[in-house]
Amino acid sequence: MISDIMEKWHFKAKSNPKDISKKIESALESVKGLVFNMNYNKNDLTTFMVRKRILYPWYLFFFNSIVVNGKLLKTKRENETLVEVSFNQHFLWKSVIFSDIFVGFGILITFILQEDFNVFMFIIGSIFFLVGVILWISIQKKHERNIQEYKTLFSEILKI
Repeated sequence: MISDIMEKWHFKAKSNPKDISKKIESALESVKGLVFNMNYNKNDLTTFMVRKRILYPWYLFFFNSIVVNGKLLKTKRENETLVEVSFNQHFLWKSVIFSDIFVGFGILITFILQEDFNVFMFIIGSIFFLVGVILWISIQKKHERNIQEYKTLFSEILKI
């Protein structure tokens, strides 16, 4: 299902975690429309989160709706950092798709359990269910394009 859509990307960068975090921070903080958080831990672990700001529901259709979570881990080699990045679908997309599918499925179950045949309920339930399934399929395709955008962005920032 859509909650299982999570892709991980691992690579090594030839710099220390502090330098890499500064590069990412300076490159992404200036971009308008992004929500960016960087957390520094005591154990040489730096985490960050990046996502597009979604102000209106219709932004989901046009903007990149991936939430990026990353870790910068110091390796045993000096001046080398392991970068782990995971890409998740935005919570609003998950809720829209699941609510459509469950409402449609609920209406169809109600239709099946009723004794009298109501064509209108069948049509409404089918529409909700089909819209949810079509959204889920289209989001699968959009998900891959959005991930590639972020991979390109990070590759340009870190010059890998």
